Amino acid sequence: MHRALAERYPDARCELDFASPFQLLVATVLSAQTTDVRVNSVTPELFATWPAPADLAGADRTALEEVLRPVGFYRAKAASVQGLAARLVEVYRGEVPRRLEELVTLPGVGRKTANVVRGDAFGLPGITVDTHVGRLSRRFGWTTHEDPVDVEEDLAAIFPPRDWTPLSHRVIFHGRRTCHARRPACGACPIARDCPSYGVGETDPVKAAALVKPGPPAAAGLSAAELAGPG
Repeated sequence: MHRALAERYPDARCELDFASPFQLLVATVLSAQTTDVRVNSVTPELFATWPAPADLAGADRTALEEVLRPVGFYRAKAASVQGLAARLVEVYRGEVPRRLEELVTLPGVGRKTANVVRGDAFGLPGITVDTHVGRLSRRFGWTTHEDPVDVEEDLAAIFPPRDWTPLSHRVIFHGRRTCHARRPACGACPIARDCPSYGVGETDPVKAAALVKPGPPAAAGLSAAELAGPG
């Protein structure tokens, strides 16, 4: 199933625009309960105004909230990103830590966000269990659990670490484009033959093809190797 997803989505990657681990960390926190497209619409102004953790930590809260207003829950998100920036300055000398145990101590950062940063900013293995990965993993029979930590553990037991980050991206792409929550496009699915949930959605090939959604333009983020630097 993973091979079929890899063939369908050869360019699957993080769809948040970023140019540094710090930018990806902030963008991922902002992406909660909104779309990556919406986050990408505000981050250019955000990072142009407050480019470094120290800048964001010292930002005027009212001005920050106004920039973040389009992403929703902007007051809470402003508090989170300003808080995590302050902790980066105070504890980590302005650098984003690589260890999951350290990342999850930052305000607004849970395992999902930590694994996004580890996988896409630092090239370290990480399984990102967002709503798509959780939902599709249950449909595929990879897990029966609802709790994201349990889902992460089940997938980690099935797939080798080298596959964790690309697997997450491919499943997310598939969930956004084909295997929708309410009406999956089963008749246009590359893993229909192996999927135990085939038939929960539209099976007619023509009707199913009409349900498949195109993706947004490719993200502008650097590669994990570029972000990680030498060593």
